[in-house]
Amino acid sequence: MSQSRLRRAVVALTALPLLALGAGQAVAAPAPAPAPAAASKVTAIEDEVARTLAASLADPALRERLRTATAAAPAGAELTPLAAGLSGATARGLAATTARADRAVATAKGLGDLGPLLRVQLADPSMRAALDAGAAPLVATAGTDEHARTVRAYDTAGRVRGLDAATLPTRPVYLVDIDTAKALTAGMDLLQRELTARGIAPAASAAPAAVQAAGGWWGTKITSVEVNDDEEPWFKGAAEMFSLVSGFGPDGKVRVDSVAMPYLQYDGTVYYPNQILVNWSNYKYNLADVVLMEDDGDTNYLALAQAVAAVLLTIADQGAYIPLVNAVLAALPTSWWTDDPDYVESWYTLARTSTGRLNGARGNGWMTVEPYWVSQL
Repeated sequence: MSQSRLRRAVVALTALPLLALGAGQAVAAPAPAPAPAAASKVTAIEDEVARTLAASLADPALRERLRTATAAAPAGAELTPLAAGLSGATARGLAATTARADRAVATAKGLGDLGPLLRVQLADPSMRAALDAGAAPLVATAGTDEHARTVRAYDTAGRVRGLDAATLPTRPVYLVDIDTAKALTAGMDLLQRELTARGIAPAASAAPAAVQAAGGWWGTKITSVEVNDDEEPWFKGAAEMFSLVSGFGPDGKVRVDSVAMPYLQYDGTVYYPNQILVNWSNYKYNLADVVLMEDDGDTNYLALAQAVAAVLLTIADQGAYIPLVNAVLAALPTSWWTDDPDYVESWYTLARTSTGRLNGARGNGWMTVEPYWVSQL
């Protein structure tokens, strides 16, 4: 996601005193996160795997196996099983390296061992003909920095080749990336568990009796949604997005529900999910806020849950609805405002009766919604 106009606006937003949280309500600002390293942990792991894979492609059997595997799975072939399926020292070395990398990526994202996470794909379908004709491929990573001018790639001799980030290479390029769909599913489970453990996302509705008496509950359904962007560079893979829906639960405590949106992968594309975004039986007031986020590879779900909970637990119900978007944004680690575009868009004061198109607060996306009655069986 392009963030060229985001950082200055958000820095100004999060620097504001959180007076909107209510008169007399003091909220402690989170401690500043340490400055991010030149490359994130996940990016560094992917880069090392890309270098190892490139050197391994000097093995004709492994090179042919990769060519056929990526043709059969254009969206990405799991790298560890691909290497483990071949004999020979080169394949065994690559399999061991990628298996360690899979575990390291999961740890960097705050997740447990998920098995194979790293995958490889051809950067663009137009490169297939040259690859099939025997052209020697390069290997790069699907980096998170959309503003990079060059892309680091490796050849089979281990040499670094700088590629123009704005121009699709004519030489075939394999991209090493992570299976963000798998990571997102595990991350949503972890996020909800951590928020529940901290008391801001009860496992079940606090008003089941009211739901049973009414014979169902009202929800807000997303009928269409789009995220805008200026340009999607050739080395970027599909994104995986999710929303944090926040408000006050029936017990008067802040509540946050995570909603996976794995279909929302590309900018400039309208999606029609017919997805329930808000279950209003979980909330005390007829208003809630939505923060749309993206797992672009480096999102640490455990850190996200801890940071959000640390801020939201300081906010008390004062008998009227209080917007919570500012508090959620203020809780995000500093590193999430740099190359890794975790924050995408936000919507304030979504109501149960909201209908039609709702533009996001920062102008980077919109969604159309409608009330939806969910009946009990």
